[in-house]
Amino acid sequence: MQPRDQLTAKEIRVATLVWEGLTNREIAKIIGTTEQVVKNYLRTAFDKLGVWSRLELALYVANHGGASWASPPQIELGAPAGAEGQVARMALADR
Repeated sequence: MQPRDQLTAKEIRVATLVWEGLTNREIAKIIGTTEQVVKNYLRTAFDKLGVWSRLELALYVANHGGASWASPPQIELGAPAGAEGQVARMALADR
């Protein structure tokens, strides 16, 4: 499990907004809460990620995907095994 997976959705949102350079007051307005609640989110995110400051948090986000860090990890779905061969056989059959 990645450290990011331990964060709540709000902590991820706040961390991403810190990475974007917003102040606690600006973050509070965006997520519809108070500055104190933003500070609480930051403190718990710091603890979970093992960072000590907003700068370290911003660097952590930047080093782990930046803007895409806020999105849940995507599992890339490819074609089922053997599908390429089936497509090739179908193409040959059309000749």
